[in-house]
Amino acid sequence: MTGIRGFFDVENMVPASMRRGELPTNREAYRRMSAIALPSVLEMALMSMISMADTMMVSTLGTEAITAVSLVTQPRLILLCVFYGLNAGVTAIVARRNGEMRRADANLTMRNSLVVTLLLSLVITALALWLAEPFMRLAGAKETLEDTLTYFRIIAAALPINALSLCVCAAQRGVGNTRLTMYVNVTSNLVNVLFNWLLINGVGPFPRLEIAGAAIATDIGLLVGLVLCFVSLLPGKRRVHFLELSRKDSWKLDREALGAMTKVAKGAMVEQVCIRIGFFLYARIVAELGVYVYAAHNIAMQFLSLSFSFGDGIGIAGTALVGQSLGEKRPDIAHMYGKIAQRYALVAALLLASVVITCRGPLVGLYIYSDTANDAYVRQLAMNAMIVVGIMQPFQTSAVVYSGALRGAGDTRYVAMAMIFTVVVMRPLLSSLAIYVVGEVWGRTEMALIGAWCMATLDMITRMALMHRRYVGGKWHAIQL
Repeated sequence: MTGIRGFFDVENMVPASMRRGELPTNREAYRRMSAIALPSVLEMALMSMISMADTMMVSTLGTEAITAVSLVTQPRLILLCVFYGLNAGVTAIVARRNGEMRRADANLTMRNSLVVTLLLSLVITALALWLAEPFMRLAGAKETLEDTLTYFRIIAAALPINALSLCVCAAQRGVGNTRLTMYVNVTSNLVNVLFNWLLINGVGPFPRLEIAGAAIATDIGLLVGLVLCFVSLLPGKRRVHFLELSRKDSWKLDREALGAMTKVAKGAMVEQVCIRIGFFLYARIVAELGVYVYAAHNIAMQFLSLSFSFGDGIGIAGTALVGQSLGEKRPDIAHMYGKIAQRYALVAALLLASVVITCRGPLVGLYIYSDTANDAYVRQLAMNAMIVVGIMQPFQTSAVVYSGALRGAGDTRYVAMAMIFTVVVMRPLLSSLAIYVVGEVWGRTEMALIGAWCMATLDMITRMALMHRRYVGGKWHAIQL
């Protein structure tokens, strides 16, 4: 017990050479982390589960429908990757200004980011709609091209709404207001599920729109989320919120605010663009194995995304607390909060791994129906992949939390280089090799999917090792923003 208790003791998390003063007590440190992490984890987990419910509703239309919608996932994330990178800068700078008690500068950063987000999103939306068909063909859409195009075009049209909502949520997370972002995103996704039910199969007066209905429901949910985001920024009657918008605010772009945000965001943007390309290539490689194998792959991906959401939620708390502590000139406390986040992530990973592996049969059964084409084949493939999903958990959550802490410090360049090496170089190359050897040389197509998942696990292990090495080195303590 002493060893386990010592592992979670904050006094053992920061080397004596790094300390700048007294550390918070275990109770204080874990309470502050929990106050930010728990709403964030709940938000991410609920959003992921709602997304899974979304896929389940689409699955009633058949295996081809799952594939058509799944093929849009990576292209959609590619469209959003610039904004994810920008938002990494928004969260880091707002968190740092919060620690420095520079409220006006934090709000200026948020307003500048909203202007940049709106302009970029309009340009990217126009390009996405213009190049929709070649983009979907590149993603691997063949038999499902018509349905895939329908879904993608409707989703892409709402990109500015989605991007602006993400920007506001990123700023709110910087001040630790994860409870608000939880309410916004969970409400948005619940609205999405409601309209899925109404529009996919046509309930009452609503028309039966099938895949188009799923896309329209997503857009309606995004619009509700954006409205809630801007309502959260209205001046409070009873108390002043750290982040607010008013009629007196200037919306002119400020060089200093943009410069600080760009310093963090440029590395994160490169990272996001490259990893989305890497994931796109990975999905494209697996899609070559056929509709049924790809459907099984995406069923397993639903649970990987759910498990990722736990690490991501904890990582968001780490990002905010690392940034705020550095703003308070306490890199030792920043180091401590990153370590606490990793402890939380490890416990969550072990619990998730046991559930995913032991309950993989019933979990996969949520997506497979007796009248589904090749249901037994798809079910077995997905169950095999779920074992690898469970094995990945400790490596995935640790990598996500360490990279989140480094982003909070502004060390996005290193994170970008590590992600490019593992996701863009390692994963596609090794997955292609595994699929070629197992599928083509050995003639075992069903095992080729497992080979691709094993290569993804090797990518995750390497990524975790690189992030851990950088984190314990402590160079990020001295980054100025």
